Amino acid sequence: MDQLSVLLREGTRQAHTMAENVGFVKCFLKGTVERNSYRQLVANFYFIYSALEDALEMHRDHPVLKGLYYPELYRRRAIEADLRYYFGSDWSKLVRPTAAAARYVERIQTVARAEPVLLVSHSYTRYLGDLSGGQVLKEIAQRAMGLSDGLGTAFYEFESIRDAKAFKAAYRAALDELPIDETQAQRIVEEAIEAFRANMRLFEELEGSLIRAIGQMVFNSLTRRRSRAEREVVTASE
Repeated sequence: MDQLSVLLREGTRQAHTMAENVGFVKCFLKGTVERNSYRQLVANFYFIYSALEDALEMHRDHPVLKGLYYPELYRRRAIEADLRYYFGSDWSKLVRPTAAAARYVERIQTVARAEPVLLVSHSYTRYLGDLSGGQVLKEIAQRAMGLSDGLGTAFYEFESIRDAKAFKAAYRAALDELPIDETQAQRIVEEAIEAFRANMRLFEELEGSLIRAIGQMVFNSLTRRRSRAEREVVTASE
């Protein structure tokens, strides 16, 4: 059997590319980040990572999952800090998952109950993605929303991981050492593809909110320009 890290990389290549080409993600990468859409994304992540990390803790002694037990990757506490920034101290009473996020959470919980070895797929998809592109996304978010001093971007900070490149190499090596057979490896790849699809649905859902927000900003800008022009005409006629 080929190494699991290679199977995952090759098996999810197309799904990864498709997820990166969702409009919301493309806008983000180009620096178009609308605050309300972004904070809803962070809220969605809170529910998704909470479900994943609860499941990983529940199965921390699982014969397969214990080989991929890295609590230093956990994001829930960092996300809570971001939610306090975006929603205030009462954030827990204000945030709700969108429909796509709720389905994502349900999928993780179903896997945790029925086939916990597939949590490998969700751990790989989320955490390695966070480590790989996190710093770039952090810088984009900071520039687009005028953030500084780490406010609103704690999600991207892995304080217990000093060398992301070395950690990712160790993580992939751990993947390759997991005691699984060929059938399980294929199931893990299939579930990783489904995890990418869940992410796509998450971004597609937020894309509508982003488009509406951009449209409103354009409308407001045009309205201000017209009002300014009308005032100038009135002033000139006096």
